[in-house]
Amino acid sequence: MGINVGGTELETDEEGYLLNLNDWTRDAAEELAKSESIEMTESHWEVIDFLREYYDEYQIAPAVRVLTKAIGKKLGKEKGNSKYLYELFPYGPAKQACKVAGLPKPTGCI
Repeated sequence: MGINVGGTELETDEEGYLLNLNDWTRDAAEELAKSESIEMTESHWEVIDFLREYYDEYQIAPAVRVLTKAIGKKLGKEKGNSKYLYELFPYGPAKQACKVAGLPKPTGCI
């Protein structure tokens, strides 16, 4: 399985998560987002960039409750809530956003 980014095939698992974190680029994110029927906006990128920084620091993809709290702290209360995040990533902010961010599936996500 995989996605094609600029003529290069990137390997994914059966759920569409990148197998190699180092394969991630913003172009790869755009392709992953398309596969999830998401059109990336500045708000989406804000969450994706946050997730990648979080992963770099803690070496783990946050579950949705942790994500919501952490985004609220960093980006403000109006963005640190489930409603806002589900508007951006309707099939699960942690699960779907982590996929687009090129991160592993968060623990606790089914």
